[in-house]
Amino acid sequence: TPRITFGGFVDGYFAWDFGRPPSFDRSFAGGTPFTTQPARHNEFNVNLAFIEAKLDAPHYRGRLAVQTGTSVQSNYSGEPTLGTISGPSLGRLIQEAVVGVKLGEQLWVDGGVFYSHMGMESWASRDNLTYSRSLVGEYSPYYQSGVKLTWTPSAKLTAQLDVVNGWQNISENNTGKAGGIRLDYAATGSSTLSYYNFFSNEAGTRLRMFNGIGAKHTAGRVTLMGEFDVGSQSRDASIGGSSSWYGWSAVARVQATPVVAMVVRAEGYSDEDQVIMSTGSRSVNGSSVANPAFRAVGGSAGIDVSPFARVLWRTELRGWSNKDAVFPDGGNATAKKANAFAVTSLSLTF
Repeated sequence: TPRITFGGFVDGYFAWDFGRPPSFDRSFAGGTPFTTQPARHNEFNVNLAFIEAKLDAPHYRGRLAVQTGTSVQSNYSGEPTLGTISGPSLGRLIQEAVVGVKLGEQLWVDGGVFYSHMGMESWASRDNLTYSRSLVGEYSPYYQSGVKLTWTPSAKLTAQLDVVNGWQNISENNTGKAGGIRLDYAATGSSTLSYYNFFSNEAGTRLRMFNGIGAKHTAGRVTLMGEFDVGSQSRDASIGGSSSWYGWSAVARVQATPVVAMVVRAEGYSDEDQVIMSTGSRSVNGSSVANPAFRAVGGSAGIDVSPFARVLWRTELRGWSNKDAVFPDGGNATAKKANAFAVTSLSLTF
């Protein structure tokens, strides 16, 4: 008998960016936000809110979820707009719209808009060890549009093959398609090893290759998670060669009491040729510098309080240091090499 369930999630927040961006958007001038969560400074707002309907049956399944929030606006701002149909105004409303059919024993095919197969972090803050997502999570896809095959040959191994439109886009931006795989191996009941990759044709003729590995382990009250991603993309034919980027994160979470947990994170990200992250133009020592490189290391510390099973109050302090000046410095035309923010969030799952 098919089983239909309904649910939802609301995550409200207040964040203070010590760079005090004058536009209230926590972003590089002329560039992309360095985190989509939280996306605004000195403002009470909704980070993410969604409602969902899920259907589970022996031979078919599906999920429809619609969403809103500042993280949604920020994350979907890069949706292509070619033609007059689709684009970010429609795409950002769709968290997932996916239908699955069972093809055989432990083999499913799903199609539609669905979560990305890359990375170790989820879209909803409640599902992650830290409130804000790591840079490796922010700068790899959260969603995809296409089809996927999922095979579970044993209780320990799950394999997934995706064929999608491209690198985090619902609407197409070229005539090619992209693909990738993910392997999750449950070494023990408390340890998981993951590998994922992605191949696509970007900007018409540029091959993008992406690989990542991750691990997660729980021992009693302590949960550890690590991730390392690396990518490359061929340059324009007139220049030749390729550009590369990489990122890593390491997170430790301790459940101090049944109600309170503490979490710390260290991370790094480097994209010198601005393949994934565009930092915009900055004024350095009176001279304009176009797209200074992002080569940052950082960390965060947070505390989570869950007085009831469906309620979660999270507070986090996070900062970075970059080799070049890329972070906002109040209303000044210059930039800084370091930045930090504090955020507090109250969420409810229903």
